[in-house]
Amino acid sequence: MTLESIAYNEFILKSLSAWEDGWFVLTCGDFEKGDFNAMTISWGSIGVIWNKPFVQVVVRPTRYTYTFMQKYPDFSVCAFGEEYRKALRLLGSKSGRKMDKISASKLTPIQSQVVSAPSFAEANLVLECRKMYQAPFLPASFLDPDINKLYSANDYHTSYFGEILKIYGDRSKYVN
Repeated sequence: MTLESIAYNEFILKSLSAWEDGWFVLTCGDFEKGDFNAMTISWGSIGVIWNKPFVQVVVRPTRYTYTFMQKYPDFSVCAFGEEYRKALRLLGSKSGRKMDKISASKLTPIQSQVVSAPSFAEANLVLECRKMYQAPFLPASFLDPDINKLYSANDYHTSYFGEILKIYGDRSKYVN
């Protein structure tokens, strides 16, 4: 499949189902150096903040990808068809510290167009992002007491806002 550039103002995404049902793969690091990691994510948001299109992702400090998110200035977020669900499960459940989970997933990392973080040849959507804000979740700021139930190990996520620098994908899925 050939992915085509998509302008911000023509990009269409059913954001609730994309995060909750579709999942994404977050990849951070440097493709050319071979220093990167990826993980499946199902929490986040896409929109506009500070007059810029953005993706917000959250990563627990216990995840290996957190190290890369702290070290590198950019990241990619990729979406895949249902046929890649098994690969996405592996990327979400195994640690890159303990195994080469990207090779095990049989997904193909490739050089992104704008950022140093790789994207994937099998993706049907790629969002290339440059970090513009990050902050750890602060439990004292949770207004809903149910949120604390998600952090029994006190491993609160860090939130990263990335300016979307480039969008490309399957136009039949992401453009009206």
